[in-house]
Amino acid sequence: MKEERIFVVQKHFATHLHYDFRLQVGKVLKSWAVPKGLPTVKNVKRLAIVTEDHPLAYADFEGEIPQGEYGAGKVVIWDKGTYQNVTVDEKGLIIPLNKGIHKGHLDIVLSGKRFRGSFTLIHFREKNWLIIKR
Repeated sequence: MKEERIFVVQKHFATHLHYDFRLQVGKVLKSWAVPKGLPTVKNVKRLAIVTEDHPLAYADFEGEIPQGEYGAGKVVIWDKGTYQNVTVDEKGLIIPLNKGIHKGHLDIVLSGKRFRGSFTLIHFREKNWLIIKR
């Protein structure tokens, strides 16, 4: 049985509109800023830039971050649901999320209202990753 964890996509009207994609990994939300939003079409690649981890409680945050504070602007929950880690090693065994992040490759299945199905995250440079709809 695969363990399900939460994911959230927050539409963030900051200096530039972007979408914050967050995955529960342990007791935190690993986070990426996705300028054009998660892809909805198979094999489309989108840039995803690593941002700081957030506490799990942040998955429910909607509201206004005050001017003068980091990330100032309106935040709305665009989608929320669960996901499964389906990242496998050379032997076909599921590897832990932290190991996948460290190696720079995650395969996940999202179960939300807007985003459903398989996605791959691939690290390619510094804080830059690609998220691909499968």
